[in-house]
Amino acid sequence: MGAPQLRWHRRNASAGEIAGQRVVTAAEMRDAETKLFARGTPSFDVMNQAGRAVVAAIQSRWPGRFERAVVLCGPGNNGGDGFVIAAELAALGWSVRLAAALPRNGYRGDAAVASALWGGEIEELRPGLLNEIVDGDTVVVDAIFGIGLSRPLDGTVKAVFEELDDLGCPVVAVDVPSGVDADTGAILGAAPRAALTVTFGWPKPGHLLLPGRDRIGDLAIADIGCRDADLPSGSPSARVNGRPIWHPALPIPQASDHKYTRGHAVVIGGVEMPGATRLASRAARRIGIGMLTVAAPGSVHSVYLADQPGLILRDIGELLPLLGDRRVTAILVGSGLPPSADTRAWVVAAAASGRSMVIDGGGLTAFADDSRALTRYGRADIVLTPHEGEFGRLFPHLKDMPGKLARTRTAAAESRCTIILKGADTVVAAPDGQAVINLDAPAWLATAGSGDVLAGLTTGLLGQGMPPFEAAAAAVSLHGMAGAACGPGLIAEDLPEQLPGLLRQLMEPDAD
Repeated sequence: MGAPQLRWHRRNASAGEIAGQRVVTAAEMRDAETKLFARGTPSFDVMNQAGRAVVAAIQSRWPGRFERAVVLCGPGNNGGDGFVIAAELAALGWSVRLAAALPRNGYRGDAAVASALWGGEIEELRPGLLNEIVDGDTVVVDAIFGIGLSRPLDGTVKAVFEELDDLGCPVVAVDVPSGVDADTGAILGAAPRAALTVTFGWPKPGHLLLPGRDRIGDLAIADIGCRDADLPSGSPSARVNGRPIWHPALPIPQASDHKYTRGHAVVIGGVEMPGATRLASRAARRIGIGMLTVAAPGSVHSVYLADQPGLILRDIGELLPLLGDRRVTAILVGSGLPPSADTRAWVVAAAASGRSMVIDGGGLTAFADDSRALTRYGRADIVLTPHEGEFGRLFPHLKDMPGKLARTRTAAAESRCTIILKGADTVVAAPDGQAVINLDAPAWLATAGSGDVLAGLTTGLLGQGMPPFEAAAAAVSLHGMAGAACGPGLIAEDLPEQLPGLLRQLMEPDAD
């Protein structure tokens, strides 16, 4: 086999090299490996390639930095990877010690073959061992459990990880840090905080979803011979959000365009929190919508016009005739609105108009515990943008479902709407099962009004005719990119002002 091929995602960076990649579950990964073996690739060769890939990733991550390692091997094939890693590091001249859950004669199959490669001593994996054997600058390799773990860690392994946390050594996780659920990102009792995780074939949901994502560190994805064709073809896949998902559908103005051909959005505004509506409106205009009308009580029209003279203002009493205007292409209801009977009525009227629409904030909470009332209008071009609290109120029967990806997909299928479940690990799901997990959200986006900007971005893209799933994915990406461009100290008002520069880059001929 040739040199291991690695794709990287650096901690706290954009999706970069893995944008657009498939995200596979543990079961899908096992199926893909089975097909790889069926094509004639010996399973031990795959284990050997995996171990070599981990060593290559260590060398790439810390070139020349370390020469000591402690490798912790579990009882299965993940432990077999650990034996290969230990032997490879020793061959490079590293000082290596290895502790295992089983004696050498306790291993079976490929793990037994791998254990024979390691000519050194096998120490018992036990509490207190790391304090005895870690000496100076040492890399600790976690090859205890892989992606198949489904029970909480306890006993010896949990105690070893508590020890490891206190030592402060850089940890390299094989496939996933032991104790992180590969399908949901949940922490199963305990898990080490890795500086580097090396996985195989494709990223798993647990690498991308919180809280597991905080334990991953830098993520390297190694090619072990599996192909996209090895994955199930009957159901839509999840992917890592990024430009390959949405850039081909991004609306780019042509010389023949004018304000009417670039779409007309309607944003419903209120009295109590007009700032939210103003933020959403500005974001929709910055993302390219040709015209934007705010329908709000006349008493606050001057507030809306104070910083945006390009807005069109209509009284909220004129909403129904406005929704009947054939030039209206998208509607936003909920940003800055209370969860009142009026808000609910405006959501119903907007949905009944047949226009693409975004329902945010109070528009969602107005239907708390009554998501079926939205289902009758459910369409893929109706985008719901809840945070976790709003999601729990709208879909109380789903809030305890394990895994953000599964919850979002289920809610999208039930409501027949596209859903953006917001957070540092935002998931976008369409009614047909398509989904993306986002990595481009810097922590400083956690500020009041940020979600209103996201709602406005989505509305503006929908209003320009972008397909709803791609519009939602693009809005989430651009929101994160704008946040990264602002940096620390960001307030929501800063976000729309980053869009001209970002769009200029995206619309350059070589943007992809």
